[in-house]
Amino acid sequence: MNPAIEAMLSRYPRVSNADKLRALREILQETALLGLWRGKFFERAAFYGGTALRVLYGLDRFSEDMDFSLLKPDPDFRLEPYCGFIKDELRAFGFTAEMAVKQKAPGGHIKSAFLKANTLEQLLVIGMEGDREMPLTKIKIEIDADPPPRFKTEARLLLNPVPFNVKAFAPSSMFAGKMHALLCRGWKTRVKGRDWYDFVWFVGRRTPVDLRHLEQRMRQSGDWIEDGPLTEEALRDLLRRHIESVDVAQAKDDVSRFLTVPDAVAIWSKDFFLDVAGRVAIE
Repeated sequence: MNPAIEAMLSRYPRVSNADKLRALREILQETALLGLWRGKFFERAAFYGGTALRVLYGLDRFSEDMDFSLLKPDPDFRLEPYCGFIKDELRAFGFTAEMAVKQKAPGGHIKSAFLKANTLEQLLVIGMEGDREMPLTKIKIEIDADPPPRFKTEARLLLNPVPFNVKAFAPSSMFAGKMHALLCRGWKTRVKGRDWYDFVWFVGRRTPVDLRHLEQRMRQSGDWIEDGPLTEEALRDLLRRHIESVDVAQAKDDVSRFLTVPDAVAIWSKDFFLDVAGRVAIE
């Protein structure tokens, strides 16, 4: 194994094979980010979502996929030119990688699940050279090619595998995206507990919601069609009504496999979420 990868693995307490695989997944994600940086991808796009929160801001749950947003809409954006940079970086650290790009079809079920019809999806299948015990790892990368406006970004420094900068959504805009997923994600009867976990995490860190960016997201997805702006009062009312309908047991079950301390959600209840909702700050 490459010494840099071994050093990165040493950051993680590993007591089981599952722990090792989760650690390797995060190392692969960070290595892929390095490849994108070398390809100047962050001149055109920013990192956001659960993995961005985990890698850049210290979210205490694991995340599988990597989500990005173009800085401005570009229907002609192509992901393929950046694939070579990712593969080259992974191979330099001893990983093999195969990548396949697909364009999601407008109007399909993916639109409701991921909130975006015009999203480029990239699937990485990665193994480790000379290690037969390591199973193939799949990482999905999604890029929003038609981002709603008025989000904020900032540069975040990563020190591994080598020092480099990643452009990412600012925390308040990240929270707006999470709130949009929480309130508007089309999962039908399935509750995504990871959204609720992140919601509690944001509030615990006293991160405000970027209300104007949330409004733009909701207008784009058709979940806010009023002539006037989304107000703080309207948002709090939407949140309270959503909490009243949530299946808390299903939310706990969804998120538990991503937690190192499953008891972190033992206190969850509708009353708990209502209390947390009352502490949400608005920007």
